[in-house]
Amino acid sequence: MPELPEVEVVRRGLADHVVGRRIESLELRGQRVARRHLPGPADLGARVADRVVLRADRRGKYLWLALGEPEGPAEDGLVVHLGMSGQLLVEGPSAPDERHLHARFSFADDGPELRFVDQRTFGGLALSPLTEAGLPESVGHIARDPFDPDFDAAAVARMIKGRTSAIKRVLLDQRVVSGIGNIYADESLWRAGIHGERPASTLTKPAIERLLGHARAVMDSALDQGGTSFDALYVNVNGASGYFDRSLAAYGQQGRPCPRCGTLIVREQFMNRSSFSCPRCQSRPRPSRA
Repeated sequence: MPELPEVEVVRRGLADHVVGRRIESLELRGQRVARRHLPGPADLGARVADRVVLRADRRGKYLWLALGEPEGPAEDGLVVHLGMSGQLLVEGPSAPDERHLHARFSFADDGPELRFVDQRTFGGLALSPLTEAGLPESVGHIARDPFDPDFDAAAVARMIKGRTSAIKRVLLDQRVVSGIGNIYADESLWRAGIHGERPASTLTKPAIERLLGHARAVMDSALDQGGTSFDALYVNVNGASGYFDRSLAAYGQQGRPCPRCGTLIVREQFMNRSSFSCPRCQSRPRPSRA
């Protein structure tokens, strides 16, 4: 699933190609693409048509287009759920339809279209009113991410310190800190030398702040390289893949030497996912005694 860097790359592409343009029509193919918009696809298409895209916004992994009129405030957010394989592609109107095309935005200026393509159909579109803070109501429960200007690392560290769950589980909780998924959690924990199973409450607040700093740094590096692409399912709006996978130290590197100490990286199961770590640099916590 795309994490913060991948979603931010897409957001920047939308800002370059879509913001400021008036949507002439939204063609939706099938019910599934609008399943999160409870009134259905016909209502979604009607409510989006003739609106201007004022901004392309993001919080954590959540992406939306702020819609309204040029002289007024944004009123609604068209939330785009990328799911496991959703793509937003900017294409000329004459370009052939993609095999898994589910939505097509046409614009009043007759310029390039915006297309939503999703091979696995876990993604979709939904319209949500914007709050005074500029967030779609459906995204209001999502915490700030480390790139947010108002992100308070010390306050987040205090919150994490109060959790008894494994530190990786806490990092993945989008209500605590958003944007971090499985890939960047493993990379951040490797940089910090912390095993993902270690209880959050056993870490000092300075250590947690350093971990959050590593999370921002690793995602910043990924952003510079267009994100992480392991296959053709994640691409930016121009169809190009990111290449941060070449720089990963832990995630997906099982059986390869740790870049820091040379010990072979191991893969373990964690929350129905795979976790990757160095058994020497990130020693597993000892079982607690009753």
